[in-house]
Amino acid sequence: MASQLNLYISRQASSVGRYLWEQLVQWACGWMPGIAGIGLRAFAYRLIMHMDGIAAIEDGVRIRFADNVALGRGAYLDHGVYLHACPGGISIGAESYVMKNAILHVYNFRDLPHAGIRIGARSLIGEACILRGQGGITIGDDVFLAPMVQMLAVNHIYHDTARPISLQGITCQGITVADGAWIGGGAIILDGVRIGRNAGVGAGAVVTRDVPDYCVVIGNPARVVRDLRSQPVAPANVPVY
Repeated sequence: MASQLNLYISRQASSVGRYLWEQLVQWACGWMPGIAGIGLRAFAYRLIMHMDGIAAIEDGVRIRFADNVALGRGAYLDHGVYLHACPGGISIGAESYVMKNAILHVYNFRDLPHAGIRIGARSLIGEACILRGQGGITIGDDVFLAPMVQMLAVNHIYHDTARPISLQGITCQGITVADGAWIGGGAIILDGVRIGRNAGVGAGAVVTRDVPDYCVVIGNPARVVRDLRSQPVAPANVPVY
C-alpha cells in the first residue's frame, strides 16, 4: 500500500512536500467561480507556479507538477483545463488561450530528453484539444488550434511480433507548429511532424509528414492541395474561426 501511495504521489508532484502544498493551494482557491476566483488565483497560484504578470485561471482547472508550469502575461486557462507538466514542463506564452476541457500532458517518466510543451504568444488551443508532449511539442506565435485537435508526440514500437506492443517501448521525435499556422477541428498531428509557417490543416486531417510553409493540407493521410503563395484564397472565401 505504501509503495502504491508513493508511486501515485510521484506521478502528481516533484516531491511529497510539493504535492501537499500544491494540493492545498488548489483546494483552497481552485473552486471559486467568477471574477473573484480569477482574481484570487492570479495571486495565490504564484505560490505554486511561474506567472509573468497577471494570468486568468478559471475554476475547475487541474494542475499537476505546478512548479514546472509557466504562464505568460495575459494567458487564460478555461474551465476544465488539465495541465500535467512533469519534468520537462509546460509554458504558455503571453495572451495565449487554452480553452475548455483541453488536456496538455507531458507525463515523462522515462527521462526522455525533449519532453515538454511550449506555446508561444497569442495562440489558441481550442476546446477539448489533446496535446501529449513526451517527445516535445513546440507551438509558435499566433497559432490557432480548433476544437478537438490531437497532437501526439509519441509513438509505439511494434516490430517484435512475439511481444505485446505495450512492452516494446516508445519513440519520441517531437512536433513543431510554426508561427501563424491554423489547424482545423478534429485534426490529428502525429509524432515527427512539422507544420510550416502560415500553413493550414483541414478539419479531420491525419498529418503523418511535414507540411510546407504557406500550404494547405487535407485528408487521411494529409496531402497538399494548395500553396497559398501561388494559389491565394480569395478574401471572401477565407474561413473565419
